[in-house]
Amino acid sequence: MEFNGRTLPKRVRKVLDMLTNAGYEAWCVGGCVRDLLLGRRPHDWDVTTSALPEQVMEVFGRRVFPTGIRHGTVTVMQGMFPIEVTTFRVDGDYADHRRPTSVTFTSSLDRDLERRDFTVNAMALSLEGELRDPLGGQADLKRRMLRCIGNPDLRFQEDAFRILRGMRFSATLGFAIHPDTAAAFHRYHPALRDIARERIQMEMEKLLPGRKAPAVLREFSDVVGGFWPEILPLIGMDQQNPDCPCDVWEHSLRTLEAVHSQDPVLCCAALLHDVGKPAVFTLDEDGYGRFEGHGAAGAALAEEMLRRLRFSKVFTRNTGKLIAFHDVPLPQKERGIRRLRGELGLDGLRRLFALQRADAMAHAPEAREALVRDIDRAEGLLDALLARKACSSVRQLAVNGDDLVDLGLTGPAVGAALTWLLDQVAEEALPNKKKILLEAIRQGGCQQAVADA
Repeated sequence: MEFNGRTLPKRVRKVLDMLTNAGYEAWCVGGCVRDLLLGRRPHDWDVTTSALPEQVMEVFGRRVFPTGIRHGTVTVMQGMFPIEVTTFRVDGDYADHRRPTSVTFTSSLDRDLERRDFTVNAMALSLEGELRDPLGGQADLKRRMLRCIGNPDLRFQEDAFRILRGMRFSATLGFAIHPDTAAAFHRYHPALRDIARERIQMEMEKLLPGRKAPAVLREFSDVVGGFWPEILPLIGMDQQNPDCPCDVWEHSLRTLEAVHSQDPVLCCAALLHDVGKPAVFTLDEDGYGRFEGHGAAGAALAEEMLRRLRFSKVFTRNTGKLIAFHDVPLPQKERGIRRLRGELGLDGLRRLFALQRADAMAHAPEAREALVRDIDRAEGLLDALLARKACSSVRQLAVNGDDLVDLGLTGPAVGAALTWLLDQVAEEALPNKKKILLEAIRQGGCQQAVADA
């Protein structure tokens, strides 16, 4: 691929131009160069320079912030876009498998590139389009191969987080992992215990939607089991059921593969949807495996796993709900679909359809037909409701809780009355009109529902 100055965004060119005009070397470096060579649009731009942090700050004045000055990094704002600028450096010893205890600034770009993780991330591009690649990154890109720089044992002794980064790159870029690098993943993953949970969360959220994620998770299940030990009982667990001929972990990976989604919530639910099975496994009188209640058990377990890695409350709640409902038979009548939409929301219900479809595709072929038929019918009912703009949730009612409080209802009675009204509207016993709904309440139509609240 041929490069020139116009290959780079204007804001990046300006940073490089100002540094070079001030007499310093300046190069785009790392993932942005890799993505350009792959024909992908980089999301982040990093610059490395011979200028010391203080000199960078002098060049850019008020537009620069000392975000990581101890390690030679400052952030230059170009409009609303941040660009990290780091001085050429050599890292000192790593005492905690996370970060160097010290850095030494250097005048050599090549020495700076040698400290990085993988060859494909150790290329630099100048404003004039010169590509610096002393470690063979471009050749590894052509081979679609992820390979550590130098001795992989040293790389992961320095920073164990590189293991997860490598797994994420393999999953999202579709790269194979060099055998020596892969072997070091297995040897050094226990050092991930020293890595902040939030950093692991960020990598997993990016990894799961990767098209090669199932293969990566299959190969490195021991790595994942280091921070999610709950998956380890799934590996090799015979389900004792001809509808599910593979072990629980393999079934989970096949479900993730069948999802075909960039939605990390859906992908996470697919991976963990059966995590509750070991706790509830029984054999029936015919010798078949049964997993009564594994949806609810799995939801509770998965939510704990996600909280441990500091996933957001919304992500955790949405994933847990999907797992709780993944084995619940889908309603085959409009009333049930309305209720389920009210429980999960429209996006949640669409996700549930996708999860159940992927789960069905991971079953034995002879077990799929009936499952897929029910999903198709449920989706058709939802589409029909949406086409008619039918009322499916309390929020869509023409009245709200305040209206019912004005009529004298309080506490749980308000929720009970709203649910009763929703049922009446969903069954088309009442139109969704405020005046009529309030009159129904005044006439005592919801007395039994309120009494049961």
